[in-house]
Amino acid sequence: MLLAHPAVLRELVARYESLCTASQELALAPDLKRRLDDVTYTLCVTTGTRHLDQALAAARARLAATTTVASAAVATATAAVTAT
Repeated sequence: MLLAHPAVLRELVARYESLCTASQELALAPDLKRRLDDVTYTLCVTTGTRHLDQALAAARARLAATTTVASAAVATATAAVTAT
């Protein structure tokens, strides 16, 4: 299965959260609803899920895993530089 780049997932989650915040502060205008529906659909497609809660969980898990791998790589590189 193809996996979305972490930067894409990060941007989609951030956009979804931003639109949710805006929809709570304002009346749900048709344009805002359309954008929220669009980002929800895109999150589902990019994570291979059918429901928003599953899509958000999958995106956040992938981002957490990416962060963990990146942190481990930095620690390994730092240890290698320090050892020389």
